[in-house]
Amino acid sequence: MTHLPHSDLSGDLSGTGPAPQRPRQETPHQETPHQSSALLHLGLAVLPVLAASALGQIATMPNLTPWYASLVKPSFNPPNWVFGPVWTILYVLMAYAFYRILRAPGGAPRRTTITVFLVQLALNAAWSWAFFGFRSPLAGMLVILPLLTSIVIAIRSFSPVDRTAALLLYPYAAWVSFATLLTISIWWLNG
Repeated sequence: MTHLPHSDLSGDLSGTGPAPQRPRQETPHQETPHQSSALLHLGLAVLPVLAASALGQIATMPNLTPWYASLVKPSFNPPNWVFGPVWTILYVLMAYAFYRILRAPGGAPRRTTITVFLVQLALNAAWSWAFFGFRSPLAGMLVILPLLTSIVIAIRSFSPVDRTAALLLYPYAAWVSFATLLTISIWWLNG
């Protein structure tokens, strides 16, 4: 037997009481202009970074074995499994930094910063093609030096527009500095 609370028994039983309320229909969620702008900027930040990563992988993956594996490497060369997680983190940081720049107020400094970022991103993808695609540590060295320079320029141009975005590129600059030393060492050892 079910026991109902006392208040449930005191309602109008004649059927002439107030009409039952219809459930309120919810209107579909509509994005505000700010939300759609944020999504657009997110897409514009992520797509070029993903494209650079994908283009680099196309050149890198088929050449890891046997070509890269057969090269003489310096003692400080990390194991191959380190590169994937490191680059994933760096690409996420780059995309977020670029997103912040895209969301910053417009003007000449922002336009310059966007251009510098895209140039360094193109050089990022080009390094994989030079080093792995052409199977040439010398070509890799000739690309990585301008890449490192362009990253430093990007950090400097990001700083007045968005200091946090500039700081997000520091790990990238550090890793590419290490990769520059590694590339030069591999060229030297295999030249």
